Parts: sequence; C-alpha cells; structure tokens
Amino acid sequence: MEAAMAVTPLAQRSIAVRLAVSALFWSVLILLVAGLLLVAGFREITERGFDQRLLVYANDLASDLVTPGALEQREAGGVGDPRFVLPLSGWYWQVARPGARVRDIRTSRSLLGSVLASLSAESDERRFGEIRKGYIGGPDERQLRVVERDIDLGEDGRFVVRVAGPAAEIRQEVHRFTLALGATFSVLGIALALTTLLQIRFGLQPLTRLRSAVHAVRRGESERIAGDYPKDIAPLAGELNLLLDTNRDILERARTQVGNLAHALKTPLSVLVNEADAGSGPLAAKVREQAELMRGHIGYYLDRARAAALAGTLGTMTEVAPVVDALARTFPKIYRDKDLDIDAAVPAALRFRGERQDLEEMVGNLLDNAAKWAASRVTVTVRPSDPERSLWCMTIEDDGPGMPPDRLATMPKRGQRLDETKPGSGLGLSIAADLATLYRGSLKLETASLGGLRAVLELPGDGA
Repeated sequence: MEAAMAVTPLAQRSIAVRLAVSALFWSVLILLVAGLLLVAGFREITERGFDQRLLVYANDLASDLVTPGALEQREAGGVGDPRFVLPLSGWYWQVARPGARVRDIRTSRSLLGSVLASLSAESDERRFGEIRKGYIGGPDERQLRVVERDIDLGEDGRFVVRVAGPAAEIRQEVHRFTLALGATFSVLGIALALTTLLQIRFGLQPLTRLRSAVHAVRRGESERIAGDYPKDIAPLAGELNLLLDTNRDILERARTQVGNLAHALKTPLSVLVNEADAGSGPLAAKVREQAELMRGHIGYYLDRARAAALAGTLGTMTEVAPVVDALARTFPKIYRDKDLDIDAAVPAALRFRGERQDLEEMVGNLLDNAAKWAASRVTVTVRPSDPERSLWCMTIEDDGPGMPPDRLATMPKRGQRLDETKPGSGLGLSIAADLATLYRGSLKLETASLGGLRAVLELPGDGA
C-alpha cells in the first residue's frame, strides 16, 4: 500500500512531464519576479508623481512667504485647493520657523489645530533649500505622504514648508495596477502553458512514432522500424534496425547449428540401434536401451537449446486458438480406446509471444499427460491473466486418478514418472515447465475439480 502511494521521482517520469514541470516552474518564477519588479517600479513612479503634486503646493506656499498677506489669506481658506479646507481631509499644509511654538505655526484649516511631524530632526547643521520626502502619521492615524522643504529668506529668516496628502491614494493606484497586472500575467501564463504543451507534444511526436514502431516490431506486426525521423532520432532508429538484423542473424545461425547437431547425432544412434536389433543377448538389449535413452536426452536438450535461442525473439506471435483446437482434435484419435472427450474454450483473439512449435510442444505434452491419465474427460480453458493481456493462463484438467499432493511440486522435474507401467519417458512435464520458464512464464500442478490433475500454464501474450 505504501509503495503504491509513493510519489514517483521526477527523474523517473516521462520526458513530457519533466519538460512540462520545468517549463511551468520557470514560467511561474519569471512571471512572479517580473510582476514584483513591475509593481515596485509602478509604486516608485506613482510616489514620484504624487510628490510632484505636493511639491507644486509647497512651492506655491513658498511664494506666499514673500508676498505680504498672501499666507494669511491662504490660511483663512480664501485661496488654494478646497481639500485643504475640509476638516481631516488628508490634505494638509504647514509653514513654520525652525523651533517655533505650536501657536506660531501656520497650518491649513483641514488640520483643525494639529501639526505635522517633521521628517528629520531640526538642527543648525541641516542644509536649507533641500527637499525631503517620506511617510508620517496624520492627526486621524491615517498614513500621509509628506514633502518637506527648507526655505531661507535671508533677512526674513528661515522657514520649513510641509505639504501632506493621503498615502491611501498611492496604495489604491498600486492596488489597481497589481490587479490589472495579475490578470494580464494570468492570461499570459495560461497562454504560455498551452503553447508549451503544444510545443512538447509536437517536439516529442517523433519519439512517440518511434515507440509505436518498436511496439509494432515487438508485437510481430513489422520486422523493422519504418518511417522518417529527425536527424536527432534517425541514428537511434538505424541502430535499432541493425540490432534487429543482428539478432535475426544470430538466431538463424543458432537454428542451423542445432539442426546440424541433431542430424549429426541421429545417424550414429540409428546405426547403434540397428546393430543392436540385429544381435541378441544382454549386450544388444543394453545397447538398445542406452541408445534409446541417449536419443531421448539429446532430443530434450536440443529442444531446450532451440527454445532458449527463440524465446527472446522479437516480433514472433502465435495464435493460441488454432494450436489448441488442432491438438484437441488429435488426442481423442490417439486415445480412441477411452472414448475421450476434450472440451477446449479458447478466446479467438488471444496470441502467444513466441514460436508456434514451442506452444505446440508445451500444450501437446500437457494434453498428452492429461489424456493418458484421464478416465474420459479433459477440459482446457484459456483466459487473459490481466486486462492488458500481458499474460494469459491455460488450465488443463482431467478426471483421472490425480496425483499425491507431495508429488505435485516434484513431477515437473526431468525424468519424474508417477507410474512406470504407463508409456513415456517422463520428460513431457519437464519440457513444458522448462519452455514456460524460458518464455518467462510458469507451470503449476494442482488437484483438479474433476478429481484428477490440473496443469496451470501461464505464458506471455500480445500485450506484454
């Protein structure tokens, strides 16, 4: 359960997933950094524009200092922006000499007798004429943006002019910009994601075609990898075709050598058997017996060598139903004295990933064993072992005497026989088990529901 729930590492995921995750990560990171930089830049531009407005008011107040009566008129609310008259409007101005008492400070009517805090400590070393900007708290706890300017009028003395406006206006502008930017970047991100997926799909299409071509070879639908591929993948397709050709050459040579060896050994054995048949006595009988035993062993190991060479052949497929049906029709004729009934149920579309003669060898040996021991009935059922059809399972049951439970595990071993009075070499189940193992399958013996023996043969299918 824990293994099933484990998260697959990114390194083991498909190339498409890795490219998509990488593109998504960098796109989000770039858009996020770009968004933060743009918001920071817009905030700075908005503050600079707001400061310019405040500085215009500050310069206007500075000009009133040299015009007799102008500042008193502005303080009374007769001149200027009406927002400086509305109580606690957030727009304030203040003019005072450095170190002046509160009653000597002149302010806009909107301050209602309050004063604005200084942006820097007042001292004799402070350079007059400079302009300072910053944030302070207002009389109603609202944050204010302040422009502060020191003015030296010579004989008339020095003054400090402060003009403040609500910082909320800056925040609102930045907030509106952030929302618009977020919506724009969201649409841009979705467009980038879609185009990235399309690019990945288009870019990996040759690999998908190559995989389909390899799958066709593996399923026996094609002998070579066909098609035109980009120059990055074409060498891989060529190397795979060379590998397939080399594999076929090796298998063909192996078949030839196995056939030559079989013919080379059969002739001397036939001579020995003929000579033994021509003679009489214990020696001739012994030679005949050992020659027949050698012939059985040679056939067994030659079959294993041939099966080992062919078991890994790419692209070899065999229809299961015709093989089983043919064998099911043959054995009742061989054992006609039993009035044998072989009932076979095989799906028509099922295929075996291997050579036809190997399938005939396995099924034939198992059916021969079942027919030999059955009273009158043998059943054969075939079904896929999984939905992908990577494996299929054949069950052969007979209604014979069965087998002791302690012999079920040892019977598939070479030369094991349950009853020496029955004809046979004891190699049939062993050959079937060995061939199944070579094809990465299995053979199990169990007690059948009919009372006899059940042989369960599992082999690779066309979905493997």
